[in-house]
Amino acid sequence: MKFEMERKYLSTFSFSSLTDIVLLLLIFFLLSSSFIIQPGIKVQLPRTETAAFHSEKSIYITITRAGSIYLNDRQISLGMLGAELRRFIVSGEKQVIVMRADKEVKLDLAVKVMDICKAAGAEKFLIGTQPQQEGTSVQ
Repeated sequence: MKFEMERKYLSTFSFSSLTDIVLLLLIFFLLSSSFIIQPGIKVQLPRTETAAFHSEKSIYITITRAGSIYLNDRQISLGMLGAELRRFIVSGEKQVIVMRADKEVKLDLAVKVMDICKAAGAEKFLIGTQPQQEGTSVQ
């Protein structure tokens, strides 16, 4: 007795393995997206009750707790700040310099930076602050 095997092609496709793969990819991307680090310079700005939002085109100078100076999110030395700032200041326009200094930075360094900015041709200054949280008061 000879048995013959019929070879039949599957006419349907099983989506269960594809569904498992898609679910695993979804879980992977959801978990890995929470590990993305936001770019930026870490500073703790002083808090104020009368903070206002400034929307003009501004030049940002950031001073970190360690004394590092950043011009528009690019690290720069104190000696090169004046020369680099002159390139950003457009003559005829009154651009605003926003100085975001960590609350632990010594006043001496902040004054040096402001003096360099004035020598480079800056006329208007703002100091970056954080709005005061509800329920807390400044002492």
